[in-house]
Amino acid sequence: MSPLRQTLFGLALLALVALLIWGQQQRITVAQTQTELAEAKATRAREDADRNLTTANALTTTLQRERTAQNALRTQQDQLRQGLEKRERTIKELKRENAELRDWAAQPLPDAARRLRERPALTGADAYRQWLSGRGAVPVTGDPPSQ
Repeated sequence: MSPLRQTLFGLALLALVALLIWGQQQRITVAQTQTELAEAKATRAREDADRNLTTANALTTTLQRERTAQNALRTQQDQLRQGLEKRERTIKELKRENAELRDWAAQPLPDAARRLRERPALTGADAYRQWLSGRGAVPVTGDPPSQ
């Protein structure tokens, strides 16, 4: 083999090794970039998971508080219902025992009291508010009626 051929062959081999090293360096750079992106995504996923856990814990606490409040309201409603039933029984017993009370209860309501109990069929809070606003104010007890 001639020295020129050996030199060319050596240069070609050196170029091939340099090309392989450069290719490997490019692969390492790409792998490092992908690793950094994956770590950033993992960090964001962990932060999202922590936020979701915090939200879930807050919602669980709120739900438990609301259930406790609902149970308290049910208990109060039962107590009110029992008190109402007791009052109704007492009124029935008094009507049975007292003829004067029975006669008074059988009389129709006076017109003023009947008007206080009249209500149109309302649908929604806005209609109720408008109905209340449009009725006019009820006079104070000490004021003389206006004519």
